[in-house]
Amino acid sequence: MRREHSGAAGGEVGPAVLLGHVNATDGGPGVLAGPRGLDPGDTIEVDRADGSTAVFAVERGEQYGKDAFPALTVYGNTEGPELRLITCDGDDPATGEFDDNYVVYATFAG
Repeated sequence: MRREHSGAAGGEVGPAVLLGHVNATDGGPGVLAGPRGLDPGDTIEVDRADGSTAVFAVERGEQYGKDAFPALTVYGNTEGPELRLITCDGDDPATGEFDDNYVVYATFAG
């Protein structure tokens, strides 16, 4: 993971955020094609720059319309290390666009 902006890295206090597309330009699955399949209690491993791995436990997933995206809920400060996976969702076949985002919320498990 390359950090583009100042913010929490996986395992640091605050919400580490990973963004990715649900589909690839060739029509196949994107880097974040699977978040809807995650259930509470599932774990997500994030490789860190120092060679360690941060493990997060999924709390929940939420779908939000892009025009009602709760930025403070997703990006706001947290008491401990947390993870957010954000991908596109709500495929509109008429336009070929995604009208929503899907966010997975996970807390640090070790």
